[in-house]
Amino acid sequence: MRAVVQRVSQASVTVDDKIIGKIGKGLLVLAAVHTDDSWDQVQWVADKIARLRIFEDEEGKMNRSVEDVNGELLIVSQFTLYGEVKKGTRPSFITSARPEKAELIYEKMVEYLRDNYPMNVETGEFAAMMDVALVNDGPVTIIVEK
Repeated sequence: MRAVVQRVSQASVTVDDKIIGKIGKGLLVLAAVHTDDSWDQVQWVADKIARLRIFEDEEGKMNRSVEDVNGELLIVSQFTLYGEVKKGTRPSFITSARPEKAELIYEKMVEYLRDNYPMNVETGEFAAMMDVALVNDGPVTIIVEK
């Protein structure tokens, strides 16, 4: 699994002109499932995201997690994170999991985060054309991969 994690002051996902997910301070997570991903890898990524200490403490050091700052999560499925452009200029998505597997793992990750961490977890809509809006705080962007 590969996730691009952005610290945000706000973020939202819109589908067909309707906001379906919206957060204030927290993390926007763009997540992609690899063809070889197992649940252990996905769980590791989910735990890592929830525990990332990328929010500032009183001394201005990145020392707090999204949970520590009472933040929220917005998880958006994005298979294009596995786009490869080693040859030519048209991306190949051969290493992205097929939609059936990817949706199951994505939904299971969201459920795991909701069940194990006391924070609001919002989502996009799997396989939909989405408009994602965000205000990147910092900016701080981290790639988490297992």
